[in-house]
Amino acid sequence: MDVREALLKSRSYRRFHQDIRIPEKDLLVIADAARLSPSGRNIQALKFYLSNKEDINNLIFPTLAWAGYLTDWAGPAEGERPSAYIIQLLDTGIAAGTLCEEGITAQSMLLQAVELGYGGCIIGAVKRDVLRKSLGLPDRLRILNVIALGKPAEKIVLEDMRDGQFKYWRDADGTHHVPKRSIEELVIIP
Repeated sequence: MDVREALLKSRSYRRFHQDIRIPEKDLLVIADAARLSPSGRNIQALKFYLSNKEDINNLIFPTLAWAGYLTDWAGPAEGERPSAYIIQLLDTGIAAGTLCEEGITAQSMLLQAVELGYGGCIIGAVKRDVLRKSLGLPDRLRILNVIALGKPAEKIVLEDMRDGQFKYWRDADGTHHVPKRSIEELVIIP
């Protein structure tokens, strides 16, 4: 799989085949993609909490908000929920903040997940204090994002953006449509 194909397959999946488990060895490969990613000042202050265990996943799931533009959808139903999560953590004992590592490592992990046959979604709408306490994480580990992972159970279609309408949407068949700006709109060539 080349980079472009991986980018096209790496969508924000929000419905999964919950019964298809992601083995720990695959989660470690995905997390290793983050470890190998660039880090500002090479400080490497991010840590990654991995879960493929149903009881822990059940603690994580209710702390997440799903698909803000789909106002009539509360998130994946039982049976469509992620089978694994990776929680991006900032170790404040190493650094007070990051430069852009959370984005770099999240994209690296999602691309690695695609290569392994999975999909995911980066979730920033997290009840961080509730989740940190539920998992017993020390105060020095600050939750940045939660990456939901699993075998995708939905079809996502990229389409040209029309009339500035950027919000994603689902049709009657449940296909998830994602408008994209044209390359001509995005680049400036002198």
